Amino acid sequence: MNVAVIFPGQGSQSIGMGKDLYENSQEVRMLFEKASDILQEDMAKLCFEENEKLNLTRYTQSAILLVSYGVYSLIYPKIKGKIKFGLGHSLGEFSALCASGVLDFGDALALVNQRGRLMEECCKEKNAGMMVVLGLDDQVLEEFCQKKHNVGLKVWCANYNADGQMVLAGNRGDLLSLEAEIKGLGAKRALMLPISVASHCPLLEGMCEDFKAILQDFLKDSFGFPVISNVSAKPYNTKDEALELLSNQLISPVLYKQSIRENDSEIEVFVECGGNVLKGLNKRLTQRDTISLQNYQEVQEFLEKDF
Repeated sequence: MNVAVIFPGQGSQSIGMGKDLYENSQEVRMLFEKASDILQEDMAKLCFEENEKLNLTRYTQSAILLVSYGVYSLIYPKIKGKIKFGLGHSLGEFSALCASGVLDFGDALALVNQRGRLMEECCKEKNAGMMVVLGLDDQVLEEFCQKKHNVGLKVWCANYNADGQMVLAGNRGDLLSLEAEIKGLGAKRALMLPISVASHCPLLEGMCEDFKAILQDFLKDSFGFPVISNVSAKPYNTKDEALELLSNQLISPVLYKQSIRENDSEIEVFVECGGNVLKGLNKRLTQRDTISLQNYQEVQEFLEKDF
């Protein structure tokens, strides 16, 4: 059976994430301890106890990758040799690269932590924000954003999640000022997200070269399986491709729905590691099953399945 492993992105974090895995798996506890040493932050406390840090991009990205990779490490012996490709949503692409062996676990944590810091710094003076819009066609929103560019507003289509579900990115004030107008177009909902950066849009152009230089030091040219690019919706499997695609990912929209639809014929099942957000999207995108694994019991039940 051909399997695709998929990994959630920023926005999937929640207090208590990974706690059940941590309490029941020595392997996951060791990953948490290693992450704490590398990041100089108590990752168990960050993930399990009420705090404000978990929603800061530099910590969010590391925490999500940690939990996602923890799940993957437990199920890998079961699916070894059956993985056709990996796919992640935004940050999740780095979890996929870690799973493929292109990034060592420790390097992946350090990399996404630096990525988060650079994103925060790049957006600090730009009043950045993101807004989810439900119920409008892609073309309607694309034309709407273009019209607003023409009058000097900074708003872009950033995440193509599913039909009728788009995330916009740009200047928070501009996005807020357009909320009523977007609803007037027929949107069922236009909601600002609790995030202080604007991913996948030109507001991050200032960090692309710095991040590409960091990538050069971290990436290996050794893919256990191909990874689907958020930028192109196509698989890649070389370091040179990764350098270009991952730096461009910062300023290009996430083509998640296109990635699923263009590649699902290659596999029988999607396995989501560390979340269930993508399972919800996949229900609207593909006839293939998606199995989401977040806690220890779900992992154990998966390991007992016949494959």
